[in-house]
Amino acid sequence: MGKIIFYEDRNFGGHQHECIGDCADLHSFFKHCNSVKVESGCFVVYDRSNYLGHQHFLKRGEYPDCHNATAMTDCIRSCRMIPMYRGSYRMRIYDRHNMGGHMMELRDDCSSIMDHFHMSDIQSCSVTEGHWLMYDKPNYKGKMYYLRPGEYKRCSEWGAMSSRIGSIRRITDF
Repeated sequence: MGKIIFYEDRNFGGHQHECIGDCADLHSFFKHCNSVKVESGCFVVYDRSNYLGHQHFLKRGEYPDCHNATAMTDCIRSCRMIPMYRGSYRMRIYDRHNMGGHMMELRDDCSSIMDHFHMSDIQSCSVTEGHWLMYDKPNYKGKMYYLRPGEYKRCSEWGAMSSRIGSIRRITDF
């Protein structure tokens, strides 16, 4: 079980709201969020309701100032708990929509898609084992996208507006 607490003010002050799982719409619980505590588990928070918009990965710990610690805005509108996973990892990436074109398989982190696979546009993917984070820049930088097991026929299905991916890593911070 995961547990995350959102605070309206920096340094864990002001009104607070606690979640122990996914929440598609946090807007009714607080107007803005400036600090967060993740007491257990890992979460992805989104700046729009229904798990849309910019994404930020938060592992267990304290974030007394979201702006400095994670480059988040004070606008957190939904959160998704990442279930604990201890098995093997496997993801297939494709250079065409609907799992078409050239296929490459990942079982481990990849700090540079271009260096390792000589490609940078990932149009679709299939996550068969584990939970993953994609980044639009190499070395796990830039915009982040959370992928759980399933098929993603277009990059928009994992929340991206562009198919440009620079790096991919497994979520193992449990």
